[in-house]
Amino acid sequence: MTGQFATSKAGHDKGTLYVIVAEEEDFVYLSDGRLKEPGKPKKKNRRHIQPINAVDAGLKAKLEAGETVRPEEIRYAIRQFGLNSVQQK
Repeated sequence: MTGQFATSKAGHDKGTLYVIVAEEEDFVYLSDGRLKEPGKPKKKNRRHIQPINAVDAGLKAKLEAGETVRPEEIRYAIRQFGLNSVQQK
């Protein structure tokens, strides 16, 4: 799931679009590049997110290789995903 987009289904951030930057057994770590940066991601229960069947290949490769991902890269990926989903409608 690392590198995949997801939205929050529960909590005060309900509906927010994130990128999954890491995962554990029952938890995922999410970043939006603004409030939750990749260096200090939001820890969220897997049951409280809705994974989206879309991945940013560049981010996924960097995250899986353990390279540093900058907040700007995540913001750019989220913006591009939003533009692409609007154009498809």
